[in-house]
Order: sequence, then structure tokens, then C-alpha cells
Amino acid sequence: MVTGVTLVTGTLSSSVIDLPFDLPADFTLTHDRLLVLALLAGAIVLTGERTTWRLLRFVVTIAHEGGHAVAAVLVRRELAGIRLHSDTSGVTLSRGRAEGPGMVFTAVSGYPAPSLIGIVFAGLVGLDHIRIMLWATIVLLLLLLTQIRNMFGVLTVVGSGAAAVAVIGWGTERVALGFACAVAWLLLVGGLRAVIELQRSRRQQGSGRGGRRSHLSSDADQLARLTPLPGLFWVTLFFLFSSAALLIGGWLMLR
Repeated sequence: MVTGVTLVTGTLSSSVIDLPFDLPADFTLTHDRLLVLALLAGAIVLTGERTTWRLLRFVVTIAHEGGHAVAAVLVRRELAGIRLHSDTSGVTLSRGRAEGPGMVFTAVSGYPAPSLIGIVFAGLVGLDHIRIMLWATIVLLLLLLTQIRNMFGVLTVVGSGAAAVAVIGWGTERVALGFACAVAWLLLVGGLRAVIELQRSRRQQGSGRGGRRSHLSSDADQLARLTPLPGLFWVTLFFLFSSAALLIGGWLMLR
């Protein structure tokens, strides 16, 4: 939400699994590809279960608020800080005009951010640049940390970065690959899940079952106030982008 606002780069295993059916000549189902597919299944299950999704959603929220922050800086708004809350919500504060193209760009950048980062990470995984992907994660989190304005947010970002540091320092090649794939899938699948939750929340609130505050602060409704386009248009745009990103990211990791 926005208001006013690898470890080792050596060759990975490529042992081919024999299957009882024929695959295209240019595709082999390696152990690494099986791992990628297994982690996709795990991401779908874990983001679909309420308890685990509540925990994993913090990663998506970090990327979401980071998207708002980067957009605000790009349009030369004054970034006033980011807050991450224990209910998995977040807010990015920036100073500048309360309307206009800059504010629209800032508001629209939150929901696509996890999926966009997921595509980039998936591309690095597909190119076997696991070390680069892990260090990029740490650098991005450090930059974000300089803008966090509450203790829970600091703990969340530091904890996420510590996981990447642990993999770099002590993880094996296979652990690094699994961690990188898991993060990419979480951003891709979780980014899409967050958009679905957004519309579900808007529908419930429109029926009088939700809270007024969360409805008014949603990015889609803020964009509806900033532009002539309705909130449903923006939710649909987010959904299409996140769905396409999931397909593209999967192809990049499996190619």
C-alpha cells in the first residue's frame, strides 16, 4: 500500500531421469528440473494454506512496499519511510503532489513488484547465476532497511536477509539452488495470490462485510480516485501481469 505517497557457480547436477513416455527432443527432465517443479508445487500448497501464507506473505509485502519506494524515487517524490506490520500489511510514505502521473506511477507499482522481481530472480536461476541472485537479494534488503521506520519492519527485513546470508555462508550447492528457486516461486505465486486477495477483500467490503479503512487504503481504490478508471480495471491489470509473470518465470527456470 502507498499513501500520499549459489553459493557456488559450478555446474549443477544434470543427471537425466528416465520416463516411460517420450519428451520433446530438446527437453530433458533433470534432477534440477524436478527440484524446480517440486518447489513450485510446494509454493502453491504453502501459499494456499492460511497459516503458512500468513508467514510467507511478509516476503511478498517487502517486495510490494519496495516497489512503491523505488517508483517514488524514480518520479522524484521524497521518500519518507516504509512501515511493515505484523498483520502482513505495509505502508510506504512519500511526499509530493497528492495526484498526477507521479502519484499514479507510485501507487501502481506495488502489486506488480513481487512478480517483476520474481521474473528477474527466475532468469538468474535459469542462467545458473545463483550467487548473483543471492547477493542481489541481500543488497536490495539492505537498501530497503535504510527506509524502514518501525521495529517490526526492521526485524522482518533483517530476518529475510539473514536467511540469504546463511545460505551463502553455509549452504551446499543444492541448498543454494533450492533456496533461490523457492524465493523466485514465492514471489511469483505469492504475487498472484496477493492480487486475488485484493479483489476478494474489495468484494467483501463492497458487500458490507469488510473494514472501511482497508478498503479505502487499497492500491486499486486509490488508483480509482487518481484516474478515471475503476478499481476493478486495476485489479484485472495486476492479475494479468502476475499471471503472465508466473508463466514467464517458470519457463526461465525450466529452460
